[in-house]
Amino acid sequence: MKIQERTGAGNNRSAAPVQPTMGERLPSPPRERKPALAALAVLLILVGALGATMLVLRAGDRIEVVKVTSDIQAGQPVGDNVESVLVAGDSGVNYIKWSQLKTLKKLKAKSTIYGGTLVIGEMFGTESALPAGKAIVGLSLKEGQYPEGIEPGDLVAAYQVGDTSSSNSDDATGTGTAGSGSTPIVSDARVNTVPTDKGDATISSTNKRYTVTVDESDAAALARAAAANKVALVKVPGN
Repeated sequence: MKIQERTGAGNNRSAAPVQPTMGERLPSPPRERKPALAALAVLLILVGALGATMLVLRAGDRIEVVKVTSDIQAGQPVGDNVESVLVAGDSGVNYIKWSQLKTLKKLKAKSTIYGGTLVIGEMFGTESALPAGKAIVGLSLKEGQYPEGIEPGDLVAAYQVGDTSSSNSDDATGTGTAGSGSTPIVSDARVNTVPTDKGDATISSTNKRYTVTVDESDAAALARAAAANKVALVKVPGN
């Protein structure tokens, strides 16, 4: 009996719990779903796609406007110194559209407009707005009284030419010593307009019309000398 009991006891000890075989996976707990995060992700994707679409549409919303190709001085019209460019439309900027060019050419620059500037409505008007203390004087000059190639914006000196024998008193022009000898009537006149290629005759076919901007205090003397056809322009540094 004792031998049998020992044998039975040994049999009981050899019975071990069954282990899973190699390669089998234990069951995993069910994954927790988060519908709120999924909805947020979808919403962000939709917003990004909408923003990209709006940028593309805005980039294509362009208008044709006027750009100045060379400097325009105060009191000058734009003439042919313009070209058309495409820009993004902006209701806050009063661009001059290319379709309004014909009307623009009837107006004058209120102040100097530099080449490469996009034109807006506030830059032009029926009359130029001269700075305080300045005046525009017209000159009718013949060959020899002006240097070739001067352009609007150039700085020139205006000298009296002709008879200067009465330099110590007022001569026929009323300029007196102010315009005689080596002393210019005006030393820093700014060229405002020059003759066009089509010809811009005044008194005769050989005279060319120029206008210059000068200090108001020099305007009278220069105008008197110009009326007597005793003015010559010399280009000076400072442009």
